Amino acid sequence: MYLAILGFIMIAVFMILIMTRKMSALIALIVIPTIFALIGGFYAGIGKFMLDGIGTVAPTGIMLTFAILYFGVMIDAGLFEPVIKLIIKVVKGDPVKIAIGTVLLASMVALDGDGTTTFIITVTAMMPLYKKIGMSYYILSTLALLSIGVMNMLPWGGPTARAISSLHLQTEDVFIPIIPAMIAGIIFALAVAVILGNRSKKYINSATDIDTDDIQMVDSKEDSLLKRPKMIIPNAILTISLIVCLLIELLPIPVLFMVWFGVALLINYPNLSIQNSVVKKHAGDVLAVISLVFASGIFTGIMDGTKMVDEMAHTLVQIIPEALGSHFALITAILSGPFTYFMANDPFYYGVLPILAESAHQFGISKVAMARASVLGQPLHVLSPLYAAGYLLVGMLDIEYGRNQRIVIKWAIGSSLFMIFVALILGIIPW
Repeated sequence: MYLAILGFIMIAVFMILIMTRKMSALIALIVIPTIFALIGGFYAGIGKFMLDGIGTVAPTGIMLTFAILYFGVMIDAGLFEPVIKLIIKVVKGDPVKIAIGTVLLASMVALDGDGTTTFIITVTAMMPLYKKIGMSYYILSTLALLSIGVMNMLPWGGPTARAISSLHLQTEDVFIPIIPAMIAGIIFALAVAVILGNRSKKYINSATDIDTDDIQMVDSKEDSLLKRPKMIIPNAILTISLIVCLLIELLPIPVLFMVWFGVALLINYPNLSIQNSVVKKHAGDVLAVISLVFASGIFTGIMDGTKMVDEMAHTLVQIIPEALGSHFALITAILSGPFTYFMANDPFYYGVLPILAESAHQFGISKVAMARASVLGQPLHVLSPLYAAGYLLVGMLDIEYGRNQRIVIKWAIGSSLFMIFVALILGIIPW
């Protein structure tokens, strides 16, 4: 119980500090868990816990490093310009259409289940539009996160696969029934897009006079020199092959991005000096994201090593009154958001979910229902400080992490609750 209380206090302190902008996420991820580990008396093991945590996130750090570099090359070469021009032509500078287009684009790109790819392509395509007409980048962030929060429920996205494997179930039994709930999640995101788009339209119309039918992207001289219009088709083929290889798991994801980055840099910029300048150009983005990823490794390592996560999970299970046992699926669906916000997906789906499922079984609730319920909190999970791709999104948009949390969290909770409501109404999970 002592460790559980310590863990809950640590999470509360962490969130208060970053959301009130008293401390940056980078510093908080390192300092706060270290202080609480020392308070808990874990002097001897703290170094090992940190290294274990850093080792756990290392593959993610490598993947993000070369994903940023790979898509940086594709952006520099102009691969996405035809898509951007098409979007500009369709939305015609209307904030509502731009917001809706953000959700549709992010949802389509997120079909590969990868947040990193989704954020890079969505931000690259939409950011010039937002900047030109004066829409807040926090709107772009909100809509991208709501979209990936739903699409992350795809079996190859991670959480659903973990739920299926941890409870030894069949994919079709868990995933197919939750598709209507996912559709509801996208509808919710579109509704939010309309709301935020209309708010922006009022502000923009009153603040400035922009010819929204003549939106053009202006590249700097350096950017123009890096364009490779003749390489659009080869780059498209290369990118599609990368996504296919990611889906079929030809090689580990970090290795795939490393290899494809090497090929992309070589075929687009054979000149060695240009290669060096391209890498240096994106070095800042890489450092901003990777530093947060490895800092989150310290956070997770201490949470796991001290067993705070385990004790927090057991405490929450124990405090559920027996009278609520028949509502275990609903309780799990509601708790899945906070649970996966405060811890990584692995400890929740492999550590907590089996405990919840076993407890629910005593009240006649199937493991399949529990698996479905457990993924409905993903819109909140993608805001977690342990969700590495979230740092990439914030870094690309150059917005404040804590402020982004405050703005997006209410919509993320709404998305999750709406999907839970639809799941209950359609019988996807039992009341």
